[in-house]
Amino acid sequence: MSNATRTIPAQPVAPARRRIRTGHERTNWPATAVLIVCTLAVLVPLYVTVSMALKTTGQAVDGNAFSLPSPLTFDSFTQAWTLTNFPRGFMISVFISVTAVIGEIVVSALAAYAIVRNWDRRLFRWSFFYLLAAMFIPFPVVALPQIQLTGMAGLDNPLGVAILHIVFALAFNTMLFTAFLRSIPLELEESMRMDGAGTWQVFWRLIFPLLGPMSATVGIFAFIASWNDFMMPSLIISDPELQTIPVLQKMFQTQFSNSYNVAFASYLMAMAPAIVVYLFTQRWVMSGLTQGAVK
Repeated sequence: MSNATRTIPAQPVAPARRRIRTGHERTNWPATAVLIVCTLAVLVPLYVTVSMALKTTGQAVDGNAFSLPSPLTFDSFTQAWTLTNFPRGFMISVFISVTAVIGEIVVSALAAYAIVRNWDRRLFRWSFFYLLAAMFIPFPVVALPQIQLTGMAGLDNPLGVAILHIVFALAFNTMLFTAFLRSIPLELEESMRMDGAGTWQVFWRLIFPLLGPMSATVGIFAFIASWNDFMMPSLIISDPELQTIPVLQKMFQTQFSNSYNVAFASYLMAMAPAIVVYLFTQRWVMSGLTQGAVK
């Protein structure tokens, strides 16, 4: 008896994939040109600022902003330090920025947690939509009522400015925290509640530590916005002795309008903290936004 030969059906042959050669991609010249122009738009003004700050008064007014400082001098920084009373303005700006950063992170995280975990309730759901609508109301539109209210409440000072920063950033920050909180599994909270933890314990011991990347992102945005803000302190703070650094620099546009070297030195001193903070924390910005978007 002969064994029957079994016919094996032919397997379909997969089409040959085109091999991608790495390292030989074509250069996107239009995008490269745009990036070069954008880079020059940042580096050229920065070079002029540094160069003017290191010049003497005579060199600063000679009309050649791109020339190198000769001789090199740091007297402009000394004059700017004295004219603006930089230590006092620096401490006031630090107080407003730190208060705004802490307040925006804590208040926005609490609001987002309450909204996400009570989304099935109409009050919390409509509260979120109300906050989103508030994003379309800029501060200049409600500036006059805010000036009157802060004056009546005795908040026409740096503390009032910090509180207003927290309030006006609540909508945007809550939206960021809400998107991130939706990615956290509810089972983590349920297991902790089974161990006897309450709502506050769940938030501070479990949820808030998990919000670290997004908290860092919100904190960076809050610091840069509050440190560079000019309009709100100039309108809210009634005592000229308690003004922030951006407001104090306005004097160079009036009584010291020809002291370009001192003005640019003051600008460098004012923006240095924001640049340093961003350089050391910029990785948190994209990581926090990306994690909240992908998850």
